[in-house]
Amino acid sequence: MSSIPTAVPPAAEFPPPTLVTGLWQRKLPRYPETPARSWYLFLVVVVSVALYYQLFVSGAVGNQLIAYFHLTFAYFVGIFIVGAAFGAVASVVTGVLDRWGRANIVAYGTVVTSLLTLFAQPQCTSKEAYLAVYCLISIVEGAVLVATPALVRDFSPQLDRASAMGFWTLGPVLGALVTTEISTHTLDAHPDWQYHYRLAGVICTVISIVGLIGLRELSPRLRDQIMVSLRDKALIEARARGLDVHALERNQWKQMMHLDIVGSALAISIFLAFFYTIVSFLPVYMATNFGFTAAQANSLGNWYWIASAISLVLTGIVSDAMKVRKPFMVFGAIISIIGGYVFLGYTDKPGTDYYTFAVVMSFTAVGSGIAYSTWMASFTETVEKRNPAATAVGLAVWGGVLRTVVTFVLLGLLFVVTAAGTLVNYGPRLQTINAKYHNEIATIQTVGADTLAALGKNPNDETAQVAALVKLTGDAPADVKTTVELNAKYPDELATLQSIDSGVLVKLLTNPNDQASAATAVAQVATKFKIPPDQAIARITAAQKVPVDQLAVASQTGPALTAASAKLQAVSAIPADDLAYLSAHGADVQKAQADSPKQWKRWWWICLIAQICFIPFVFIMAGHWSPKKAAAEAAEHDEAVQRELATLASDDPVRTE
Repeated sequence: MSSIPTAVPPAAEFPPPTLVTGLWQRKLPRYPETPARSWYLFLVVVVSVALYYQLFVSGAVGNQLIAYFHLTFAYFVGIFIVGAAFGAVASVVTGVLDRWGRANIVAYGTVVTSLLTLFAQPQCTSKEAYLAVYCLISIVEGAVLVATPALVRDFSPQLDRASAMGFWTLGPVLGALVTTEISTHTLDAHPDWQYHYRLAGVICTVISIVGLIGLRELSPRLRDQIMVSLRDKALIEARARGLDVHALERNQWKQMMHLDIVGSALAISIFLAFFYTIVSFLPVYMATNFGFTAAQANSLGNWYWIASAISLVLTGIVSDAMKVRKPFMVFGAIISIIGGYVFLGYTDKPGTDYYTFAVVMSFTAVGSGIAYSTWMASFTETVEKRNPAATAVGLAVWGGVLRTVVTFVLLGLLFVVTAAGTLVNYGPRLQTINAKYHNEIATIQTVGADTLAALGKNPNDETAQVAALVKLTGDAPADVKTTVELNAKYPDELATLQSIDSGVLVKLLTNPNDQASAATAVAQVATKFKIPPDQAIARITAAQKVPVDQLAVASQTGPALTAASAKLQAVSAIPADDLAYLSAHGADVQKAQADSPKQWKRWWWICLIAQICFIPFVFIMAGHWSPKKAAAEAAEHDEAVQRELATLASDDPVRTE
């Protein structure tokens, strides 16, 4: 029989950290009591919230970033894609760096991101600089994504795991909620995107300092075991005295390359496609499809995050009480699928009101929260079933898969929702132009760009004039042409006739000897042109050469043509650069507005199908379906613990075999 090496007591290997030594030596020699354990879990959650708050600010001020850096929509989405790719690599690398300390990764990583958010990000003056800083933050986020759930797993026994993971998953949810809540109340007063980064930097720097001082983790000999319940505490500490940590840490990556680990990580990653679309592009979606402001869209997001946060925590508590995860995962997925189906149904209904979206999104968030919190608990238990010492590696696999899927999700959105790029790139300026020259643009759309272009080249082009006036008045082309030609041939004579009251003019035309009407006409012409009566008589005499039949046509179409001519003249008030911009992009934006609902609906269908694909992978994960069987297994475990403790108590703590 081989010998087990004489154990070094944990207290000698890892002396309890002090306020000073705890800044780099964070390993605890003993499993903490409940108050201390709760404090460490609380710190992990708060630090996670701060980290995601910093990461999600870019989505909340996305419209401002696009305008400030003159970004195309493709470049804006590309920022998220590149950041997610760097985060995926960082998640995998964290599995290797785990020996440096999970708490150290979280504590120092959050300090780095807070300083970048506070000082580096607001100072960016080019899109390339912004992308570089965003990637640095994403790298740290990818590392912390792995380290924080590993810490939660370490400090939570399996029977309390769903509650603990429910609180941990509050990190991204509350991070998004904090982002949208603050943005909702500050965007109107502070439209500059730099303000929001500085505010996030100040808040998160304070939080990161608290985490730097207070975060701790278990020593490897303690955390590399499975703790089913808090009653296992004494047994785990006893085992730790003789545990061969190095043996447990061999071939961990190979042990994690199984369907129940990689497959379930892929399943939850595609399930969250809807979540990551909402967190990154909700303001863009609501603005381009429904005309919501950025503040309104962020406020709408609050409903989603609040509902998700509540369901995450409550589901964890109920799941732990029932000791099962799988029924909750399936039930939550079904609720989320139903909510997603209803949500996509409103995509092509632009009149949908704010509160309808709020209710549907809240319903969807509840389902996602139920599925996600219990999945996190079940996944860590699935990893523990393979090797409890490989928790960080298993979570690194999950983190790498998640960030890789997010990268492809964002890339896929870029190709599926092509209209969003046109609306984001050109829509805001066109909206400004349209608001200022609404009536003039309506004239352009009625007349047609080609006709207006011909008039621009030659204002005396009679064919273009007639075509434009016909479209604006709806009169017969022949009548319009007659009136236009009459105006061109007899401009002064027609001006004289228009200055005479129509009733008086009719009397003169029917009875030229009507002296009273003639005197009235002379007075009206003299007043209109501010000339003496003899000159007024001369103008009236000259007007008599206008053909009466053509004059009859002009009298019918004249008022409408006068109004139409004024509309055409008003178009010239639009500045040349605005008119050129409207001409270059107006048609594309109109087409994009028509295509956008169809494309977004296609994307929401993809997200919905991804959530359906999540369900089969629930069946390969660890855990029971029946609460009765789960309770029976927990009771058997308690009995086994008591027997092993009794055996250990009767043995010499330092033994050989």
